[in-house]
Amino acid sequence: MTERLPANTAVSFDAAGDLHWAALSAIPEPASLVELRKMVRAMLPRVDLPELLLEVASWTGFLSAFTHISGGGTRLDDLGVSAAAVLVAEACNIGLTPVTKPGVAALTRDRLSHVDQNYVRAETIKAANAALIDYQATIPLAQVWGGGLVASADGMRFVVPVQTINAGPNPRYFGTGRGGTWFNMVNDQVAGISGVFVAGTLRDSLVLIDAMHDQDGGARPEVIMTDTGSYSDMVFGLLRLLGRRFAPRLADMPDQKFWRIDPRADYGPLNPLARGRIDLGKVSRHWDDMARLAGSLHTGAVRAYDTLRVLQRDGKPTALGEAVAIYGRIDKSLHMLAVLDDKAYRRQISNQLSIQESRHALARRVFHGQRGELRQRYREGQEDQISALGLVLNAVTLFNTRCMNAALDQLRAQGHPVLDADVARLSPLIRKHLNVHGRYSFLLPELPGDLRPLRDTNTVDDDDACPTKPPNAWR
Repeated sequence: MTERLPANTAVSFDAAGDLHWAALSAIPEPASLVELRKMVRAMLPRVDLPELLLEVASWTGFLSAFTHISGGGTRLDDLGVSAAAVLVAEACNIGLTPVTKPGVAALTRDRLSHVDQNYVRAETIKAANAALIDYQATIPLAQVWGGGLVASADGMRFVVPVQTINAGPNPRYFGTGRGGTWFNMVNDQVAGISGVFVAGTLRDSLVLIDAMHDQDGGARPEVIMTDTGSYSDMVFGLLRLLGRRFAPRLADMPDQKFWRIDPRADYGPLNPLARGRIDLGKVSRHWDDMARLAGSLHTGAVRAYDTLRVLQRDGKPTALGEAVAIYGRIDKSLHMLAVLDDKAYRRQISNQLSIQESRHALARRVFHGQRGELRQRYREGQEDQISALGLVLNAVTLFNTRCMNAALDQLRAQGHPVLDADVARLSPLIRKHLNVHGRYSFLLPELPGDLRPLRDTNTVDDDDACPTKPPNAWR
């Protein structure tokens, strides 16, 4: 990096010798991208959430993952319809009443309560999610976005207004009340691959590795990108021991310390910054214990949350914890150098975290009932409801991705210029065509194929043409 520093216009030093780097500027959107995005979105069919789930199930069979808690078979007819209704009730946070249909056997109150209690649980949601993740990876458009080897992790906050020990205070997010955090991971194919719900706003670094190892399906990501809240030297060390690269978006770069192994090395202008010293002796003395710790984490014998707490006593690391942190500082220094030296690397981190933020915005759109508050009192209920939300988000993403892929094929067949660079910048986390309010019909219409027809881009329907449409009706 020192050799390339004179040509690196993003890096500068102030009078005190502190290092600064320029923020990334937005990449201009060419007219071809704006036009392609507009046409593809206009072609997506209008769909109600219940029908979307049933249509995605017809492709993937994900609703068949909901088996009875006893492990035996089921005698219930139309179990998939009942499971879809429970998922809508949980993901939209509306309860069972709006999806109950007394005249339909699969949608009676008793049936839905039975399915909710005996079929929709953590392990079946996990199995259903794996089917969606695997199907998403087969779609050519998703393969353009990535190979599933990069993932980001971040937390989404929920107010929990009921009396429960499974919520914590944080005035910044919950005001005078209490709440919890859904710490979830999404890969570069825009599939949610993992999620953990914790009380309050526990530091993300304490749950990152547990979320990573509790993956529902898909390829194992090699690079984990996060915001600043998940950063710590120990997490850098543990992830490197586990064979992963940790790539957090670091804030306040002037305050960061670089670490060196060779005290005699000359790094030019970076010499004052590389003031930390790596003691490889401490690492080598504890290497066997570090390897055993990594093996225990990999096999799930211990939780990373508990491990990170044990490696520190009264805010100070133990001897083993210090060795892990020292090892992590090597990787941390390499990461910071890459951030400063490689604009494409910084942009990749920013883009992946933008995917996470867009997914959370879609989650807010779906989880609209009861003011978006989570009102489950017990941990199992909280985890099941949030897991159902993650499953429904993956179903929506899969539906959008496949429809967008079909729209691109149609545009190419019609001779419309479709540039690869523009396709790579499309996102399936769109929701204007998706209705989650008021209509809960679980009757899938007859379709000419296994995918409902795309809309004509030249057709303006009533919803688009109405100038007095409420601003939040479809947003």
